Amino acid sequence: SPFMKEIKAHIDKAGVVVLADAWLAGAIASKKGCIRRPEDIKGLKVRSAGPTFASMWQSAGASIVSIPSNEVYNALQTGVADATDTSSGSFVSFRIYEQVKCLTAPGDNALWFMYEPVLMSKKTFLRLDRKQQDALLQAGRKSQQFFAANAKGLDDEMVKVFRDHKVEVITLTPAEYDAWIKVARESSYAEFDKEVPNGKKLIEEALSVK
Repeated sequence: SPFMKEIKAHIDKAGVVVLADAWLAGAIASKKGCIRRPEDIKGLKVRSAGPTFASMWQSAGASIVSIPSNEVYNALQTGVADATDTSSGSFVSFRIYEQVKCLTAPGDNALWFMYEPVLMSKKTFLRLDRKQQDALLQAGRKSQQFFAANAKGLDDEMVKVFRDHKVEVITLTPAEYDAWIKVARESSYAEFDKEVPNGKKLIEEALSVK
């Protein structure tokens, strides 16, 4: 997509080689109830994975609590936080299902994905001989294919584990997704545009990917 071509160009300009692409879907879960629309998060104390994304929750009326990921479980348990967002895999490994009532899973209208490529310094890569470079690129392609085939499995496992622990699991409807995008345009996207060169262009290209 034009979006990924632009991202790869930025990475290359920074002197880095992408060996493999990987995307992780994200979700949000709450102790108080299901988060479908922006008004559902109003008044909640939310731990977010990053400041730009947190600004969307804050714009919708949430208060943001800064907590390391390994302390999220205790924060939910003690009431320091009411809700958290993180990747599908982390929701399971951190046992968040023990502390929440409802999970908003990615589904067809996922609010966000994390790009987590396998990277290598271009300077180091170019010091290798051709055979070594080819071996790394081949390994990268193989790992990318493996991850692409198994990424959705992380989402499916999360949904199953949460349901097995009697947590309500929902996904956003197109209308609910659009309501969040409206909030994001006024908060997270606006901040990204200010802080990142060609930020607005990157956002529009990302949203156009189907």
